[in-house]
Amino acid sequence: MKISVVTVAYNSAETIGETMKSVAAQRHAPIEHIVVDGASTDATLAVVREQGPHVSTVLSEPDRGIYDAMNKGVGLATGDVIGFLNADDYYAHERVLADVASAFGDDVDAVFGDVGFFRADRPDRLVRRYRSKRFGPERLAWGWMPPHPALFVRAEVFRQVGAFRTDYRIAGDFEWIVRAFSGASIRYRHLPDVMVHMRTGGISTGGWRNTVLLNREVMRACRDNGVPTNWPKLLSKYPAKVLEFVLR
Repeated sequence: MKISVVTVAYNSAETIGETMKSVAAQRHAPIEHIVVDGASTDATLAVVREQGPHVSTVLSEPDRGIYDAMNKGVGLATGDVIGFLNADDYYAHERVLADVASAFGDDVDAVFGDVGFFRADRPDRLVRRYRSKRFGPERLAWGWMPPHPALFVRAEVFRQVGAFRTDYRIAGDFEWIVRAFSGASIRYRHLPDVMVHMRTGGISTGGWRNTVLLNREVMRACRDNGVPTNWPKLLSKYPAKVLEFVLR
């Protein structure tokens, strides 16, 4: 099984090296690592080139935002399965993709696991664990989703579901997941393992303004796809999120 890993980057020179090393260290083969760069003005491309043969494809050009860049990555992917790894995150261990490949079978369309969050000044200490086992299609109305960097989907699902919508700023991945999972036709498997280490302060965790925007777009994504929801439902998930800082 060939796995395509798409990394979207913009001015990520300080972090993308660690991201790429974690892909190169994976024991599974074959792996296709695609980097889509939004015409960075720093040394991002120089860092990417240092990875040499471990990088399958590099595309650097202006884009219309993160979801436009992700669509470009999907268009370039030739693997049986596609996953996304942010340019400031990295795989938690060398067996992640091997475990993902083993979890796929003829009866599985998607595999997802957990992610651990850390602060940039303390990469050795996880401050929160996002446990994906709580996700199910019936919980989309509450705003729950598998963490996108720990979600791997068959390429044919992207062809069936379509591209990420570029009119979303921060919840385009959630909107895509609503489209993919709300029909309850996707067969999935959860692996109870931390697959990805993510830095706090990213676009979805970067302060209250982003939280407000995120929830507005989550509400819109549900309504656009016929999933009934309301503000009490969406806000009810936050006590559980607080517990993630305690139950690591």
